[in-house]
Amino acid sequence: NPIFVEDITRGEEKQPISLLNENGTSELPKFLYISKNTVYKNAHVNFSLARIGDENCCLNCSGNCLSAPANCACTSETRGDFAYTAAGLLDEKFLRESIAIIRRKNDKKHLFYCENCPLENRLVNGNRNHKRKRSVKPCKGHLMRKFIKECWAKCGCSLNCGNRVVQRGITVKLQVFQASEGKGWGVRTLEALEKGTFVCEYVGEVVTNQELDERNEEFSGDRHTYPVLLDADWASERFLKDEEALCLDATKFGNVARFINHRCYDANLIEIPVEIETPDHHYYHVAFFTTRKVEVNEELNWDYGIDFSDETHPIKAFDCKCGSFFCSMKSQS
Repeated sequence: NPIFVEDITRGEEKQPISLLNENGTSELPKFLYISKNTVYKNAHVNFSLARIGDENCCLNCSGNCLSAPANCACTSETRGDFAYTAAGLLDEKFLRESIAIIRRKNDKKHLFYCENCPLENRLVNGNRNHKRKRSVKPCKGHLMRKFIKECWAKCGCSLNCGNRVVQRGITVKLQVFQASEGKGWGVRTLEALEKGTFVCEYVGEVVTNQELDERNEEFSGDRHTYPVLLDADWASERFLKDEEALCLDATKFGNVARFINHRCYDANLIEIPVEIETPDHHYYHVAFFTTRKVEVNEELNWDYGIDFSDETHPIKAFDCKCGSFFCSMKSQS
């Protein structure tokens, strides 16, 4: 029998998110819904107004920054232009350039190579009670993405400012459902979405790269969500300390984004790094926007950025069933 849950968020989101288990055979997911990222233990994330200098906010703005004649300080990340339109959508040019970077993710001009990569030099061969050895391998490259800087608490504009989109949370109608082709759970929209619409952000526990490795060792037999690495601007640092190489793990604590499936190349969502309450890029929000118009009941998907041939990743890559003509697994078969 079908199972219907009216709101999996327990009221955490302003917009309820339903779950439909159409044949009643799939096991309901076991996790706790959270609407905002939470630091697990050692991740170096400092939310402080004192850390945000005057050059990192628009103290002199008022009302809606998008309608102000003067340049807003919060457009520094986007070369003086706002990333959002007056309708609250992602700017067409910004979206087009962001999609181009994703689709050319193997182009070396979009990649940064660490001198001492936290991923490739992770601690291996041991456990917490034994001395570990480091595996020293060359960096495989990190995709440098375009950032959005939203206005925040230290800015002079109002809460209704058009440069405050992601921080307002989910406003579209979403549903978790059983996806086709053996993909497990998925997420679909219950309303038509315009191109450039903010859908949700990826929410989970903020963990360090080392903490993620330790979790994978301890719970090696358990099923994990695919972790999201916050590496979009590692180029600003020559070397990251362990507490600065951050990931988002939504296995035990997360939001609706943990159910969004992967699609190679032509996904209808794109992830955009969004800076809100911190002045640096060690920590940021991973926000999903539509890459095109999306129809009612259409499944949502995004490109996880997985190298399916990488056997050293801390989470084993799954067998891709995205169905895209450009599927990476097709090229390997």
